[in-house]
Amino acid sequence: MGIYTRSLIVIIIVIFSCSTEAIAQKKKKKKKSKTEATATLIMSNELDSISYALGMGVAKNLQSSGLDSINMKAFDEGFGKILNGDSTLISEPEVQLLLQNYFQGLAQKQQEKFMKEGKDFLAINKLRDEVDTTASGLQYEVIVAGEGPHPTTESEVTVHYTGKLLDGTVFDSSVDRGEPISFNLGQVIPGWTEGLQLMQPGAKYILYIPYDLAYGAKGAGADIPPYATLIFEVELISIK
Repeated sequence: MGIYTRSLIVIIIVIFSCSTEAIAQKKKKKKKSKTEATATLIMSNELDSISYALGMGVAKNLQSSGLDSINMKAFDEGFGKILNGDSTLISEPEVQLLLQNYFQGLAQKQQEKFMKEGKDFLAINKLRDEVDTTASGLQYEVIVAGEGPHPTTESEVTVHYTGKLLDGTVFDSSVDRGEPISFNLGQVIPGWTEGLQLMQPGAKYILYIPYDLAYGAKGAGADIPPYATLIFEVELISIK
């Protein structure tokens, strides 16, 4: 498999996942009006639309990981050279090494950013009178107290919940779906296993979960990045 075949695969992964970064040009020139901007390109056929959509997809996903600047002249030059079969300024082995090292560096910066944000947030949050912190580092806030027994790691529980990132982005919510979920308490992230054992039926808590009690260095899917501290509003409906 040639370098450019592999690069094409990487681009496809970039478009359909949130693990890579977006292209955004920092423009020094005065911004055009909306009328002028829309007049620069006319979608006359399917290829126009697909090309535009691909550009948007690559840019959006690249931007999500921190890449906020690019030399568009150099980008267009390299892109055109490959499509035209012309010689390039960088060799095929160099391309792979350059991209690999650069995006690994960006990923490292993103990880450090999420770790610092989580650490800073939890350090301030624990100072609030209404927040308690356990020995593991889990923080919780009692919104509504419940009654009855506490679940154990062997219990099956039914809950309603809303999960958020620190910036307030909701990544999952049984409340929004209008349907609670049931699961064995020993089969979820450590922050949930510990936090729900503090609760009783009818209780509603806010759980502030450090990354090491959540999804750790890997994150989860496209919505929860690596090293993310999570906030869950959880209502314990019943214990089976």
